[in-house]
Amino acid sequence: MAILPGSTIGILGGGQLGRMFVTAARTMGYEVVVLDPDINSPAGSMASHHIHADYTDLQALKKMASLCQVITTEFENIPASSLGYLSERRPVHPSAQALAITQNRIQEKNFIQSLGLATAAFVTLETDADLSRIHDIQFPAILKTATLGYDGKGQVVCANVSEVERAFGQLDAACILEQHIDLDKEVSIVLGRNQSGESQCFPVAENSHVNGILDVSIAPAAISSELEQQAQQAAKTIAEGLAYCGVMAVEFFISTSGELLINEIAPRPHNSGHFTLDACYHSQFEQQVRMICDLPAARPDQHTPVAMLNLLGDIWPDQDGPNWQRVLEAHRAQLHLYGKKEARRGRKMGHINFLQTEQKTALEQLQAVRYLLED
Repeated sequence: MAILPGSTIGILGGGQLGRMFVTAARTMGYEVVVLDPDINSPAGSMASHHIHADYTDLQALKKMASLCQVITTEFENIPASSLGYLSERRPVHPSAQALAITQNRIQEKNFIQSLGLATAAFVTLETDADLSRIHDIQFPAILKTATLGYDGKGQVVCANVSEVERAFGQLDAACILEQHIDLDKEVSIVLGRNQSGESQCFPVAENSHVNGILDVSIAPAAISSELEQQAQQAAKTIAEGLAYCGVMAVEFFISTSGELLINEIAPRPHNSGHFTLDACYHSQFEQQVRMICDLPAARPDQHTPVAMLNLLGDIWPDQDGPNWQRVLEAHRAQLHLYGKKEARRGRKMGHINFLQTEQKTALEQLQAVRYLLED
């Protein structure tokens, strides 16, 4: 049954993704309750109500359930016990089962392969005894923690067996060792799927990273229509396999031989999908509202080529931030700041969408503004 505007939506997590979700939901006429332990939560400051509490606080969870008709999450690492408690009282999308798979790389990789989809070759390392299996992997390879790794954290590039053994001991956690591939491009796709199984894919974005953190996304990606269709079908297969409800992103590697390999799943809106805020008729956050409320999916059509620049705390010279006047002088450059009180190196503080009639022009404008901000 559809949950219509005027109802109240709950969201666990109050960072920038939550903030943009709150903005979309309130624009559509919903009230939003945010549960987040940070008193300065970017999403909490925009919400109808901010429950300032830990994600395991049963009284806080009970209050959220009493206020909301449906509940969603901003990130995948919400404790399973909290999701279980809430799902006994209200619909929770995506489900605890979907999050359990996507918050653990070992489960995620095995799940993807069980669907007949391709990943880079990998082995699982959970104990020292598993180190005997690393001879199945060619070097260089990347050691990744099974849980809690993001934006390059919990990852070590290894050139040989000795480096793997040393890094595995230092990480002191279950890991996967993933074979390095000859990379041509990294791309991603954002998909929305509702409870009825209706799904829509936004255009494929092409991504570049610096130190493991997304730097620039361009959309549409410069790939063949065949690869785009493969990516869309893979994303839909994953969503169906998870019985997914909500918005999710799938990240892919494209090898120099043209092979499409799935890197990972993000069970939420994604940094690489922020271009949809300005370059599409409907954003990924509006789609998230529609999906969890079992409304018709919005058409994900893109109307303008776009290049997105991630803004990290590295470019904040002082408390006032960069010279925003330089950004605002750029024609058709859309600035989005996340309302975070403190800038730190590597911390996502905002993004800029550069919209032009040609993607080449958008990228040129992006590089010009980047130079001014980093000057």
